[in-house]
Amino acid sequence: MTEEQESRQKILDAAFAEFADKGFRGATIKSIAQRAELQSPSLIYWYFPTKEDLFQATVESRSPFTAAILDPAPLLDRPPDEVLPQLAQGYLHFMSQPDIQKLVRLFFSEMGKRPQLADLVSQSLIEPALDFLKTYLSHQVQKGRMRSHDVRSSARAFMGMLLPQVFTLVIFPRLGADGLTNEIHVQNMIEIYLTGLQAEG
Repeated sequence: MTEEQESRQKILDAAFAEFADKGFRGATIKSIAQRAELQSPSLIYWYFPTKEDLFQATVESRSPFTAAILDPAPLLDRPPDEVLPQLAQGYLHFMSQPDIQKLVRLFFSEMGKRPQLADLVSQSLIEPALDFLKTYLSHQVQKGRMRSHDVRSSARAFMGMLLPQVFTLVIFPRLGADGLTNEIHVQNMIEIYLTGLQAEG
């Protein structure tokens, strides 16, 4: 890693900690620079022109889908019963981290007051994940592993099947009283999902 890459990563790590502690509104470029031990806050603007750009880069750097989004080729030819559980487990593991849960709770509380924050989360986290899933699922249809269907819906359905477990982890822990673990949920959802999209014949 070059010195420039190290500096950028140091800023992203500090920004994540500040956003997780204070939310988007409470975290400032100055406080992020102090946590990153920079001599001047202006150094952040060398890498990220605005606070919104910094937030987007911070979210993207932590996304469990980042590697797949940046380089989808290694996954495209692998079968769904390998790739989809890997993505689902990675996403739920990501959401199981206390710092991530703290960040998500803060953003849920802020999104009603700042609609642009919802747009930033969508642009940096949700839309890239859906785009990758649509590409992957389209490829699986072409290979005959899945029946022909509208991948816009199947990509949303895959993400949607993860949401109840995410809500259990982050917002409604009482839902976990039934003992449904991440591993069991992923196993069940993948079986249901792939049965519904099974190739004809």
